[in-house]
Amino acid sequence: MPEFIGSPDGAGRRVAVIVSRFNETVTQALGEGAVATLVECGVTFDDIDVVVVPGAWELPTAARALLGTGRYDCMVVVGAIVRGGTPHFEFVAGETSRAIMHLGTEFEVPIGFGLLTTDTMAQAEARSGGEYGNKGRDAALAALEMADLLARLDSIDAGELDGQAEA
Repeated sequence: MPEFIGSPDGAGRRVAVIVSRFNETVTQALGEGAVATLVECGVTFDDIDVVVVPGAWELPTAARALLGTGRYDCMVVVGAIVRGGTPHFEFVAGETSRAIMHLGTEFEVPIGFGLLTTDTMAQAEARSGGEYGNKGRDAALAALEMADLLARLDSIDAGELDGQAEA
């Protein structure tokens, strides 16, 4: 039984990283974590484009524009939405998440999703390099792994499944 598993090998890949500026101390750390991870995994620094948008709401618009160029093997989207005293949090978090998911499936380009949705700034800080790691790093690893997996799946010839899979 063939089993297909991607690896976070970034060699030869071109990646866009979109960073929301709102809650900048957190989002800057997420973006830096994503870029450092991409480089660690073999993406050359010159093959990483970083795009900064005002807030989480603008992430899908930038993602659509970049995906429309056809130049990226995968994308990493990072931001931080911290709950306030109004329902604004739910609208922004839900609609932004839904739009990013839709774009990934529409363009068939993996998007590592590092949009924090937390109750407090302390929780966001803990996930942007604190005690819970850096979710920008996690999103970059997921994007690269999915790019590799999709490349493997694209190369499948229905009559030649044997030898194409990794155990």
